[in-house]
Amino acid sequence: MPTLLLIRHGRTSANANGVLAGRSPGVVLDEHGITTVTELGKRLQALPLVQVVSSPLERTRQTTDLAFLGRVPVAHEDQLLECDYGDWQGRELGELAKEELWKEVQSKPDQVEFPNGETMTNMQDRSVRAIRAWDKRIEETHGSQAIWAAVSHGDVIKAICADALGLPLRAFQSIMIEPASVSVIHYGEHGSSVRKLNDTGEAWLETLATQKNGPATVGGESGKQEKS
Repeated sequence: MPTLLLIRHGRTSANANGVLAGRSPGVVLDEHGITTVTELGKRLQALPLVQVVSSPLERTRQTTDLAFLGRVPVAHEDQLLECDYGDWQGRELGELAKEELWKEVQSKPDQVEFPNGETMTNMQDRSVRAIRAWDKRIEETHGSQAIWAAVSHGDVIKAICADALGLPLRAFQSIMIEPASVSVIHYGEHGSSVRKLNDTGEAWLETLATQKNGPATVGGESGKQEKS
């Protein structure tokens, strides 16, 4: 089966300011996000990618444009959209952390349904189905050695990686997916394997030095870390 690169979009001002952007329009990369995505694109130039599949939101499309510069065919996939956070969309994470539902998001995400939004289980189901369908399509078109990329969002990528690792959705908050990171999945004949997780190049050293342990979040800086 082909090899998949899962890429999270670059940093936005919403990420930097602790706002749950969700599907809000007009959310684009900030200066840091543009720089890191451009650097990522340079690192990926050596790979013979055959296809890029992207969430249609502005920040993922911008990431795709900057990283691949038209070198690879691009398709937009609605099933890779950010989770529909409903009434939580556009609110500050610090404010959301005071709500009772926040505890469920951290400890029992498989039971969470966002007010006037979707369940996290539905988010995982739709995104995993789409990724596996695209992987099969890529193999049929380009062969089992093909390499392709999907550009999406923190929680979506965490959910896809949890599935590939054989982890229940309830445990997906143990996975960290940072902006402009790459995770590598191979769906083989006898199961899936995660060959790389949350790779940010050399930037991970700086990130590690400036972060502290904290509660899991939704969207934004996903995983059991928060910015200091």
